[in-house]
Amino acid sequence: MSSRMEAGVGLPDAEGARSASGATNARDLRKALKAGAAGAPPHDEPSAAETPPPASDAFPAALREALGRRGLSLERVSERLRARGIGVSQATLSSWQRGRSQPERARSLRAVEVLEEILDLPGGALRSLLGPRRPRGRVAPARGEGAALQVLGEDSVVEKALGERFRHFNQETGSLLIHDVVTLGASGTLSNLTTTNVLRANRAGADRALFVLSFDDEQAEPLDIRVTSGRLGEATYLKGLKSLVLEIHFGRELAKLDTTVVSYAVDVSPSREPATHYERWSRANLHEYLQQVFFHPDALPSGCRRYFRDQVGSPPRAQRRISMNDSHSTHVLASRCKPGVHGVAWDFDTGEYTRE
Repeated sequence: MSSRMEAGVGLPDAEGARSASGATNARDLRKALKAGAAGAPPHDEPSAAETPPPASDAFPAALREALGRRGLSLERVSERLRARGIGVSQATLSSWQRGRSQPERARSLRAVEVLEEILDLPGGALRSLLGPRRPRGRVAPARGEGAALQVLGEDSVVEKALGERFRHFNQETGSLLIHDVVTLGASGTLSNLTTTNVLRANRAGADRALFVLSFDDEQAEPLDIRVTSGRLGEATYLKGLKSLVLEIHFGRELAKLDTTVVSYAVDVSPSREPATHYERWSRANLHEYLQQVFFHPDALPSGCRRYFRDQVGSPPRAQRRISMNDSHSTHVLASRCKPGVHGVAWDFDTGEYTRE
């Protein structure tokens, strides 16, 4: 079991659920997360009927909604199109649903008509939403989205958890310094995550940030959330994605280049298997990143190592052994961190530790 934490990202202005205390106990948290655990979007997100997308975004928005409603992966849709004699790759379907390109050629327009059948849509429901022909060439993603895609890859858990917000996050603020404290229990499973994040406003008016915490084991779920610096605006646990989305308000609007500190802690239910590593990804340079891992005296690892990944899921590199101290903890401190994934891994075997 492992955990991946996403660095703080800015949000467009959108009101979220408010918490007067900035903290929630386990009973209240279960109520607040009920809708999210069922896979529903956060209750404060406007529906398509309330805020219709611009004409240029109507087709990709309708396509994404239809795919989500039918629960079909792009791979499965591509296979069904191929079975009808129409070859459309997953990459092309992904570009269509992201709004980077749109169907224009005769073969692509025929594919849209078949898509309407596959997705149980009325005839013309998608094709009627296509705008005028676009200039040739790939449509560049938004700045925040493009940087995130470099680290996360296509169709990541984070992108699915954020939905429409994925295109615009990280435009209001950026992280300067992050401190993660990871605490493991007597069985070696994750028990608590505590994060302090120093953010700087990229533009005036920033007043909140979004954080995504993903687990590898579906039994590891948030039990309690405490925000000690900032105010909890949203806590949505998406059980199907094994991800927790937190929106934290700063309590004021920041001036451009102003800084603020966000701190929060999440207690986690025991998972089936002991945790093996913890990693944080970041789409932008961090001035400094500190990760501490505290082990229980009854579940000490045989060895620990730090590592770096260029992208989530890519092979780890720059691995180096790190030691533990008398408090049964280890840490890694990285300065001037480039975009990518920074992690710490450990072994619970009884043999001698060997470097990979």
